[in-house]
Amino acid sequence: MNEPFGSVRDKFVMERQHLQQLLDVLGKKGYRVLGPTVRDGAIVYDDLSSIIQLPVGWTDEQDGGTCRLKKRNDQALFGYAVGQHSWKKFLSPSVVCLWRAKRKESGFQVIAGSDKQPRFAFLGVRSCDLHAIAIQDKIFINGQYVNSTYKSRRENAFIVAVNCGQAGGTCFCVSMNTGPKATFGFDIALTEVLENNRHYFLVEVGTELGAAILREVPHEEAREEEKATAECIVAKTAEQMGRTMDTTNIKDLLYRNYEHPRWDDVAARCLTCANCTMVCPTCFCSTVEDVTDLTGKHAERWSKWDSCFTMDFSYIHAGSVRASPRARYRQWMMHKLATWIDQFGTSGCVGCGRCITWCPVAIDITEEVRAIQESERPSAAPFKLGR
Repeated sequence: MNEPFGSVRDKFVMERQHLQQLLDVLGKKGYRVLGPTVRDGAIVYDDLSSIIQLPVGWTDEQDGGTCRLKKRNDQALFGYAVGQHSWKKFLSPSVVCLWRAKRKESGFQVIAGSDKQPRFAFLGVRSCDLHAIAIQDKIFINGQYVNSTYKSRRENAFIVAVNCGQAGGTCFCVSMNTGPKATFGFDIALTEVLENNRHYFLVEVGTELGAAILREVPHEEAREEEKATAECIVAKTAEQMGRTMDTTNIKDLLYRNYEHPRWDDVAARCLTCANCTMVCPTCFCSTVEDVTDLTGKHAERWSKWDSCFTMDFSYIHAGSVRASPRARYRQWMMHKLATWIDQFGTSGCVGCGRCITWCPVAIDITEEVRAIQESERPSAAPFKLGR
């Protein structure tokens, strides 16, 4: 499993045509290589065997409730921001069988879920998602209760990060100190460079395993001008953020405004569809379902993704604890930006912007925070419902 490393790492250059050899090496080592590809008009993460499956020459235009693919004027392989999926779909699958049981004459035989987990190699992991993975590591591995499925998949994962060459319209990772440059949690990190007639990657090695894999791929030591070019690309991306969020004392801000009228405003728009929690790379709510067949001889227990936006999630014997859209949206945003800090020592938001892009009614978490902040300013006019 990847751990944070220091800021000083060896840097190399790998030409575009040699990226295929990196995929080949990972495949020969027994990894299931996963990365971005274009399908159904969107960039999704799927199995890769060739670099031609990457979103070559494509970018994404994102805004509140909007995501469209658009052709670039070059052949960039990673010239997009983030897709709707995050890597949690592979590390923490949406549906997992925990155990099965068969009736025997003397009782039940319980068969545990499979301990054998796939070995993943993730290609194209952005810095915001590295931070999200680190947050889930804290929850699923380093907490009081260990999720064995996540732990096994995570410890066997090889991560190839890609530093962002452009920001999306809903990105705000700079505000959350989570990007756009990967600083930890990877085996290899790439910065894509297209200049004149040359297309190459600056390669940063993060682990001994990463160094071992890179030794099997053609590369050379990076020159100072190549390092400087890569740094300029990332610095320019940091200046292009589509959104910002002032996180100064944000936990106390939200605690002070638990009954703020802005919650009613957002509730009037929220569909409680749970899209934001499904696309969020840190949300981890789940439920457990027990099923049996008609004979009563076979039973199973399954873990499935759930969401704090559903009525059933907070249902107890007397009914749902959070019956209104107001209560459910407030619970989600307060947890992300306030109670998560008390619970896990960090924010639950990494600034990827997915919740803004994939909200059908374009609710914007940065806008909601800003509205509450502005209402506390001495010169602020009385708050009114409506946008």
